[in-house]
Amino acid sequence: MSKQSFFSRFISAFKIFFKRKKKLALGIYGPTNAGKTTLANKISMDWTGEEVGAVSRIPHETRRVQNKENVLVEWEGKKLVINLIDTPGIATRVDYEDFIKFKLKKKESQERAREATQGIIEAIKWLDNMECVLAVMDATKNPLTQVNLTILGNLEARGIPVIIVANKIDLKKANLKRIESAFPQYTVVGISAKDGKNIEGLYKAIFDTA
Repeated sequence: MSKQSFFSRFISAFKIFFKRKKKLALGIYGPTNAGKTTLANKISMDWTGEEVGAVSRIPHETRRVQNKENVLVEWEGKKLVINLIDTPGIATRVDYEDFIKFKLKKKESQERAREATQGIIEAIKWLDNMECVLAVMDATKNPLTQVNLTILGNLEARGIPVIIVANKIDLKKANLKRIESAFPQYTVVGISAKDGKNIEGLYKAIFDTA
């Protein structure tokens, strides 16, 4: 075997090895209470047995970026190492009075609103670190909101690949086709992060996009 042939084969093997070990910064973005942390927990539990963060019916439960590193995902013979990044819910405004409705005291509500606002700023800054984003939307609601359009616009401007995750398809009011019609240019995957329905379809989409 010639030195040139040996070198070519070595380079090919080197590339294949690192292609299999590819690491992907996968961000989870969306409005409040769309199910972002529930989805992050589902993905992390599937592959590490550990949750990423707490969930609550109160808006802005997640107020800081949560990062689960080196999550090894295997799908149909392929492997992908993911840095899973769960971000605070994006909102156009945060009013402390919204938390009082959930029986939080005024001082606690004001502090939560302050932290939520900081979390939104932090989430936007983290966009520059993303290599792929799961844009989570509540399938029971109208997808053409200012928040959803702002998130997708920012991702498009940065050239970041996007998978729209239509969550809560287990609910009667869920309308997957409405989201597909609103955003025909994107891959849309309907799931239930809560019960894991069609999570396999999401993993396939991630591998197809990575």
